[in-house]
Amino acid sequence: MSRRVLVSGASIAGNATAWWLGRYGYDVTVIERAPEFRDGGQNIDVRGVGREVINRMGLDQEALDRGTGEEGTAWVNADNSIAAEFVNKDLDGDGPTAEMEILRGDLASIIYKSAKSKVSYRFGTTIKGIDDGPNGAKVTFEGADPETFDLVVIAEGVGSSTRELMFEGENDPRWMDLTIAYFTIPRLPEDDRLWRWYNALGGRSISLRPDNHGTMRANLAVQEVAHGEHKWDRARQKAYMHERFADAGWQADRVLAGMNTTDDFYFDVLRQVRMNRWSKGRVVLVGDAAWCATPLAGIGATLSLTGACVLAGELQRSDDMAAGLAAYEQAMRPMVEDGQGVPKFGTRLMHPRSNLGIQLLHGTLNIASKPAARNLGAKLLSNQPKSPDLSRYPATVN
Repeated sequence: MSRRVLVSGASIAGNATAWWLGRYGYDVTVIERAPEFRDGGQNIDVRGVGREVINRMGLDQEALDRGTGEEGTAWVNADNSIAAEFVNKDLDGDGPTAEMEILRGDLASIIYKSAKSKVSYRFGTTIKGIDDGPNGAKVTFEGADPETFDLVVIAEGVGSSTRELMFEGENDPRWMDLTIAYFTIPRLPEDDRLWRWYNALGGRSISLRPDNHGTMRANLAVQEVAHGEHKWDRARQKAYMHERFADAGWQADRVLAGMNTTDDFYFDVLRQVRMNRWSKGRVVLVGDAAWCATPLAGIGATLSLTGACVLAGELQRSDDMAAGLAAYEQAMRPMVEDGQGVPKFGTRLMHPRSNLGIQLLHGTLNIASKPAARNLGAKLLSNQPKSPDLSRYPATVN
């Protein structure tokens, strides 16, 4: 009899974990609190070992075909002139914009559609409690009968409430001093295919990124110490961003107007998840619930894909679940710790508070973008951490 596995969370980490476990013959059920599959979200990139995982899944070309079409990254002045730019066609490999630049929801959708032939999905379902015992983990749900599973995988976000049921108080977050809002706004005829990043005084930035859906993905960021803004309601968060960016210049008026009517507003105060352990009995964490490195690290999707592959691979390699979970953590820790090592002063460097600071940032980036230095500069802006050896895990699936 195959092991019964419950995966909580149907984003990239949850879907990828379910995909691998399903191919290895496990009886997998994925639950998601949203009433239906969520296909929204902002730009993510997949690099290095993450590309290897996607290729092993046979989904590499489909993910490339669903890419955003972003052609490079430009830092711009208030009049929209370019201060520095890294254009993909001029680079030897990935720069700030990766070859596989895709929307979070599009990548999750690709994996979900491939996984569901071997995996069961239940939407509009959340976990109320987990009673881990010698014969299985008994899970109680909101509005549904309890069930027992051999393993529960928590693949939720940075603020996972399910994680707190089993690992209460164990997360020691590292706050990154950056408050950020993501949302989608209409595309204009004059918008090009570059990711345009504008720095305003006071540690503020605005960026606009093209997508493959005929819209633009907007980002507002403020470099400051957190004071609980992520706990505010949406109306207060939007009002806060209006107040902070009213005088920012560039395309602030357009972006703020788009924020008023968007239906996919996401606001957060960036913090890393720091856990001393990722498993407890029959419950294991994967993805942001285990190790969120924040978008500053630039490897969130790659970590999720790699962690899913390694978790399933180590469980497949071992007849002893506890040993498999321990091996998973041992294999992933170096990559996670390397990825989480992004220095906090980086947020200050990329969000200067003065005109002089902005000029210095643009000048440095401009020098780094010149032909003699741009490949090195691009690599520094897209640095990848050490990664586990995937050859340990079977690539052939049923």
